[in-house]
Amino acid sequence: MSGASLLTLRSAPVALGPRRAEVTLSHGTVQTPVFMPVGTQATVKTLSAGDVERLGFEIILANTYHLLLRPGLETLERAGGLHRFMGWPRNILTDSGGYQVFSLASRRDVSEEGVRFSSHVDGTMHLLTPESVTQTQIRMGVDIAMCLDECPPYPVSESVARDMMERTLRWAQRCRESWRKTEGTATRLFVIVQGSTYPALRKECAERMVEMDFPGYAIGGLSVGEPKEIMQEMLEVVTPLLPVDRPRYLMGIGKPEDILEAVDRGVDMVDCVLPTRNARNGQALTFDGPLNLRNSSCRADFTPIDSDCRCEACGKYTRAYLSHLFRSGEYLGPRLVTLHNLSFMVEFLRQIRTAIENGEWTTFKKRFLERYTA
Repeated sequence: MSGASLLTLRSAPVALGPRRAEVTLSHGTVQTPVFMPVGTQATVKTLSAGDVERLGFEIILANTYHLLLRPGLETLERAGGLHRFMGWPRNILTDSGGYQVFSLASRRDVSEEGVRFSSHVDGTMHLLTPESVTQTQIRMGVDIAMCLDECPPYPVSESVARDMMERTLRWAQRCRESWRKTEGTATRLFVIVQGSTYPALRKECAERMVEMDFPGYAIGGLSVGEPKEIMQEMLEVVTPLLPVDRPRYLMGIGKPEDILEAVDRGVDMVDCVLPTRNARNGQALTFDGPLNLRNSSCRADFTPIDSDCRCEACGKYTRAYLSHLFRSGEYLGPRLVTLHNLSFMVEFLRQIRTAIENGEWTTFKKRFLERYTA
């Protein structure tokens, strides 16, 4: 098994710049650039799989670490795989658990073998190795699996960043070997470029990973506290080095302004909890910028969140009603605003793809930011 191309370009191939493409996976074609909602524990919070499908999403993200703990791999296999378990007929990408290694630092011990950690659920001990993580994702039946990596914190010294990068590279090779030995799998394996905020490390890591020949390439270890200018600089270092016929995935990016900058630097895929998490706290995304429905100005505002939006929240309810739901602690508020925010993301990415196709990217980006940040 090799890293044969999953991606078909619909725009001119460029080393660095916005691109329009399609990614062909076992549960359908994904139009890119694309935003992937996060369903960490086999659910996009407050929504059903049917809700997410009706919104028009072609791929969502789940998390290997969390699913291993609950409900467990045996349950998922008995259910017929993750798709059947959660009632989702389209594509799934699973994060390997590498970010949890980073975020749950007090509960884990990293060695060359892998990561040994105590469960945040019940304290039981578990071991993630490159091989076990790869095989777990394959057995779940997901469409895109991620290699196990070691995500550096910010800030970090260059020597520590190099050590973590080298381990990530060794783990990537082990993940690839495990994946290649699995005959007949439809799961495609993406590797994660690390190197913190050091251009030379990022360049070296990308070049060595390209030599391994993966179906797709992710860029990790960004959006972890570093200035946005540094994140953009790292993208400008990495994306020109990645194969033009492979998907490029920037992990953990969800703010519209950040998505624009990522697309501008050749990124095809992004994911983030931000649109759904912020929705549960009463923040609605609009093309005029974020709207806090808890603000006093919304209490007697009988207009929709966005009169041009076709989601249920905007079609039936007012800002005043939604504000009331949040102030009253009613569950319907988070659900309706989650529907709205994901509807916003679908339309936002549709407009991005259209602007690239029509050769209007620069104008679109400028006008969007002028309105969004006014």
